[in-house]
Amino acid sequence: MGSSSRSHGGAKTGVWTPANIVTCVRILFIPVFMVLADLSYRSETGVVDPALAFAAFAIYVVLSLTDKVDGYLARSRNEITDFGKFLDPIADKLLVVSALLILMDLGYVNLWFVFIILVREFLVSGLRMVASAAGVVVAADKLGKWKTATTMVSICTYLLTFALTTLSAAPAVSAVCVGLLFVSDVLMGIAVALTVISGIQYFWNCREIIFG
Repeated sequence: MGSSSRSHGGAKTGVWTPANIVTCVRILFIPVFMVLADLSYRSETGVVDPALAFAAFAIYVVLSLTDKVDGYLARSRNEITDFGKFLDPIADKLLVVSALLILMDLGYVNLWFVFIILVREFLVSGLRMVASAAGVVVAADKLGKWKTATTMVSICTYLLTFALTTLSAAPAVSAVCVGLLFVSDVLMGIAVALTVISGIQYFWNCREIIFG
């Protein structure tokens, strides 16, 4: 792709639109979230740091919300670019996968859930590469966006649960954590179901590209 992309309205617009800049910033801050989350709990010593745990939770919430910000900027400014369509799903995947790895390490997320989500993402990414070679940009559809949103909300709830557990072992806090953990598990189950369904839908919609 050249130095510019065609906008939704037909006119050309530069790659570095405000929406794409927000997406790039989101990607750059993912390692910051991972470092804070990792440092908040040291498995070898069992030491926890509530401040770092809450900081990781807060950063993840902000990064998740920026998905709505860049989408709004792109639509409101009529700057929906091919670069943005390509980069935004990647940012979402990196944000989700980084958090799932952290949560799996903490023992909150089932290994098979992570496996299903990763397999789906690899398959859809491969599909996008095949489509790109055919000159077609496969943007995220509504079902895929619902999947991503549900997964991120579930992850935020897991991170909040962990942060609260590092704060206090009081019965009231423990009861809240049990409730939040139940909500997180239900949302993650829904997210995994949407992951499978949306993956099948992607391949069905692109069947002509795959099979000719």
